[in-house]
Amino acid sequence: MFVKNVSHLLNKNLDKIQLSIREIGIETLEKSILAVKPKILMQNSIKLHKKRLIIENDEYDLENFNKIYIIGGGKATAEMALTLEEFFSDVKDIRYEGIINIPDNSELMDNFKKSRISFNLASHPIPNEEGFKGTKAMMKLIEKSTNNDLIFCLISGGGSALLPFPKQGIEIEDLRIFNSLLLSSGASIHEINTLRKHLSDFKGGNLAKKIYNSSGATLISIIISDVVGDNLDSIASGPTVSDRTTFKEAFEIIEKFELLNKIPNSIRESLNQGLSGKMSENPKPGNSCFNNVHNYLIGSVKNAVQEAKSFLNSKQFKVDYVSDNVIGEAKDFGQVLYGVISRHVKDNLTKDKIKKIALIGTGELTVTIRGDGIGGRNQEMLLSFLNIVKNKKLNYDLLIISANLDGIEGNSEAMGALIDNYVLEQMILRKIDTEKYLINNDSNNFFKELGTEIITGPTGCNVNDLTLILITKINN
Repeated sequence: MFVKNVSHLLNKNLDKIQLSIREIGIETLEKSILAVKPKILMQNSIKLHKKRLIIENDEYDLENFNKIYIIGGGKATAEMALTLEEFFSDVKDIRYEGIINIPDNSELMDNFKKSRISFNLASHPIPNEEGFKGTKAMMKLIEKSTNNDLIFCLISGGGSALLPFPKQGIEIEDLRIFNSLLLSSGASIHEINTLRKHLSDFKGGNLAKKIYNSSGATLISIIISDVVGDNLDSIASGPTVSDRTTFKEAFEIIEKFELLNKIPNSIRESLNQGLSGKMSENPKPGNSCFNNVHNYLIGSVKNAVQEAKSFLNSKQFKVDYVSDNVIGEAKDFGQVLYGVISRHVKDNLTKDKIKKIALIGTGELTVTIRGDGIGGRNQEMLLSFLNIVKNKKLNYDLLIISANLDGIEGNSEAMGALIDNYVLEQMILRKIDTEKYLINNDSNNFFKELGTEIITGPTGCNVNDLTLILITKINN
């Protein structure tokens, strides 16, 4: 199982109904994680027969290429690269080499030793020097390529931090400071990536531009999405796709979050150069550098949702995928969630034949950090929800799991948390002050105290977050 603390979550103090609902919830989470494992997504999307590579409806004859290069980065790219290498192992005489930047907490180290691909450990969510070294090595690899070569770029969420390649004049330490400011500002992932793209010579289509200018080699980008809407220009800040955003938009984001006087001078100077036209914009749609680029989105959180729906249907739940656009401040979403649940209870559980409903939401919330506690976006959202319902009497059995399927969120070691009627009862009985934890952004310590944080460690996946709500009628 992925969930390591199941014994704590399925504790002996639960009544039969509470235990049963938790078991279903945890099993749904397990199946959802498995559905978005990179190896599964790769195997479902890519076939290699002899030397003919088939991706979706496209076919590539590997006999036509002199050599294959594999580059990229992200939370899911270690498993993606190893799976691609497994494909190659079944075919003779394929010449390839590569380098991939992966998180420094990756757990596949034994597999890396047998690989012909170099795996470089870098930091996330704040970039570091090791990530910069790995990205520079990728750029040198590209310079070796010819127009008869094939370059695979493996991309997943986390690539924005794991693939730092700042524009000239920006030191990696300045980039670290800037990313820390952005992540605590409350800016959306789209806004953050708009800025990242305009400070990089790798992101925002600049990798495709580099390959075009170096050799014109064929570029195949295999992508797993972790962003709402699955826009390719946002995933890992879009190194292989055109960038529709501008320096003007980037500067407006700086002003919106009042960061102009906080960011390092080198960052401010670089943005000013772009704003004044002294620095070129990132390549836009129609640029010839994308003529020989082939981007394939092979997976997203929708794969997890499909698996969850199928399983819950088999358990006689009426399932509604209520939103694929769960965004905004985590605390605010937690406050409105009670109303969402109440409407669905009124519309469904008041009907005689419907006894069990499940609601699923996906997306990525943000947290504006004001305290110095330990937590994450899903945990803060659930804590905010509990703070709203603590004085309400629920006339139904409820379970909510909200989690980052990557396995780690915020500055905690948890992927998210679980709440239900039992958590609500215990919170009231023990007179736990939810407001205190919310004010300090300390949601993880709250759920730790109640024993319902969810611990998996890094899963190797990287898609949007999943919120799962199970509601059943209370038997009278």
